[in-house]
Amino acid sequence: MGEAFAGRQLGRKAMLAGVIAHSLPDIDFAAALWLNTADNLHAHRGVTHSILYVLLISPVLAVVARFFLKHAEISFARWVFFFLIISALHIFLDAFNNYGVGWFEPFSSYRISFDTIYVADPFFSIVPGIALVMLLFIKHGQQARRFWWKAGLFSCLVYLSYTVVNKIIINNRVTNVLANQQIVAKRVFTTPAPLQNWLWFVAAEMDSGFYTGYVSVFDKKLTNELTYSPRNDSILNLLPDREEANKIIKFSQRYYTVEKHADTILLNDLRFGQITGWYDPRQRFAFHYYLQPEMDNTLVVQRGRFANWNKETFQSFINRIKGN
Repeated sequence: MGEAFAGRQLGRKAMLAGVIAHSLPDIDFAAALWLNTADNLHAHRGVTHSILYVLLISPVLAVVARFFLKHAEISFARWVFFFLIISALHIFLDAFNNYGVGWFEPFSSYRISFDTIYVADPFFSIVPGIALVMLLFIKHGQQARRFWWKAGLFSCLVYLSYTVVNKIIINNRVTNVLANQQIVAKRVFTTPAPLQNWLWFVAAEMDSGFYTGYVSVFDKKLTNELTYSPRNDSILNLLPDREEANKIIKFSQRYYTVEKHADTILLNDLRFGQITGWYDPRQRFAFHYYLQPEMDNTLVVQRGRFANWNKETFQSFINRIKGN
């Protein structure tokens, strides 16, 4: 986007301006330095990913750009427009994965998530990555630069649209799977399994728990077996203080279950799927938060995402994607 906006006037500095502006909302990672994990989960993709942030930061960045790039014949209004678009694109793209984005902070804590793409999908990044490399090496002023920034942006749009189509296919397939198993769900959540967009995790909410499992875009039959997990709310009554648990439940958008193992009580956020759940449907959930006793929850979102991955589970992953 930086190259498209001001490549002719600024050369590679235009891409640098784009990178800085597009990355700035993620400055909220610094909140982890003083917030506990439960509060930090809400702070991430909160205020700095809001519409208000986009409106306020754009003129500020325009002033900075005008100061440091005085030689560029770009008006203040054009700079504001550029930073407005590129900041808005960041919070828009983030809404397509399952973490949730606080577009309406600080006025409302409601989170937006379309759940169509895994947070790190290499297939989304291949063409933009190649385009970036080419733009770093192709000399300023050559017509090929125009081709590559267009290719980078257009490929993102095409792939993102493809994930929405897959979401529709999966949701229709899940509706049929639930009907086939005579499961009447209150809510249904679907999101891609790691690193691709063809195998999706499903959580269907019942009154007292969830049916979970995996459905592929290439499934030909409706015989997918969904595994039931009770919510186990009553376990939370064993806690001396439920404040921390309530924060995690709110973050999970109430897609959660509670487990008790000996003296350990943990809460699962189902939205992040299971650890190799396509291989073993009884595997634990990737996002599990220790409520009691106090344990390290610092990397709670990343915990377990790629645990138990080996040759056998990876081959099972590929086979399950194929619909087997």
